[in-house]
Amino acid sequence: MRRLWLLFAQTVTVLLALYMVYTAVGPERRPPARAQQMGDAEHPAVMLEARPARAPVPAAGSYRAAAARAMPAVVNIITSKKPKRGKHPLLRDPFFKKFFGERDHDSDADEEESSLGSGVIVSAEGYILTNNHVVEAADEIEVVLADGRKAAAKVVGTDPETDLAVIKISLEKLPVMVLGQVDQAQVGDVVLAIGNPFGVGQTVTMGIISALGRNNLHINHFENFIQTDAAINFGNSGGALIDTNGNLLGINSAIYSQTGGSIGIGFAIPVSTAKSVMEAIIKNGQVVRGWLGVETQEITPELASSFGLKRQSGAIIAGVVKNGPADHGGVKPGDILLTVNEQAIVDTNQMLNVIAQLVPGEKASLKILRKNQESTLTVQVGKRPSSKR
Repeated sequence: MRRLWLLFAQTVTVLLALYMVYTAVGPERRPPARAQQMGDAEHPAVMLEARPARAPVPAAGSYRAAAARAMPAVVNIITSKKPKRGKHPLLRDPFFKKFFGERDHDSDADEEESSLGSGVIVSAEGYILTNNHVVEAADEIEVVLADGRKAAAKVVGTDPETDLAVIKISLEKLPVMVLGQVDQAQVGDVVLAIGNPFGVGQTVTMGIISALGRNNLHINHFENFIQTDAAINFGNSGGALIDTNGNLLGINSAIYSQTGGSIGIGFAIPVSTAKSVMEAIIKNGQVVRGWLGVETQEITPELASSFGLKRQSGAIIAGVVKNGPADHGGVKPGDILLTVNEQAIVDTNQMLNVIAQLVPGEKASLKILRKNQESTLTVQVGKRPSSKR
């Protein structure tokens, strides 16, 4: 009997030991789901909750890492404009008010106009890229960072012809967005638009690149837009269009809409254009472009037929500014511009960009076609006159 009892005790001891080892190193067990009462206490609804993961793993197709990387560098820009007409000083005088009372119809004149936009911090020195139409005519500019910090901003320079502006703030430890390689972007690539639409707070929307090199939209003078169906709304202007790595591809600028809301056709200025404009503004305070003083027209099949042309590339000189660089160089209306400094001219948009890159004061070689005869003219490049957007 004693032997049986000893055997029983040893068996129980071994089983307990095995159980303790199993609970220590075996598969993790979730404690029983807690009951949460809904309705009356006699019939509680038992719901199962997922156990928190030790390290959150992004779901397939999630772009949380790209958004988290880029969002801190996207800021909210609040601009204010002082009223054009204020109250007459007598209207603020207590003695005057005693006899004439308050003049309510003048109260609206004292209210400042304000608007919202977005911007992208692209330098630790505090330089911010945004749209010109966000900050133009503003008397005061306040920048609000994603971390809640606020700072007054000053305008470094603007470029109405591309609708870009550079402003600057003075804060330490600024988040900076990395510039992407927009020349590697392709139609169909996933992109994210980050901004502050309608003043509701920082928002991220997703879409794809719908088209590249969009122009002839009559939005800006120099156009080379990235088209996207990522939702861009009022207040998104000046915000960031990023790739799936969180790098900046463009500055959100405009939408195509008949109602004022996004219908899936938005436009962003490529980061390559924004970078060159920003560098010129920081260096010179403005963008200096070349100018020849010509008005051009596209070569259409009809025009090619009427002119007896064997080609449909180039740009027809429709007009020449009197006493301008082209006029002094011998360019005549009706000439067809074929090359500029041996760079072939395909259409008027490409010609405009080629001429803009010329250095004022230097000489440019123009190959033209006049009465079916090619000739080369030398023109001294002028400085493109500044223009309002």
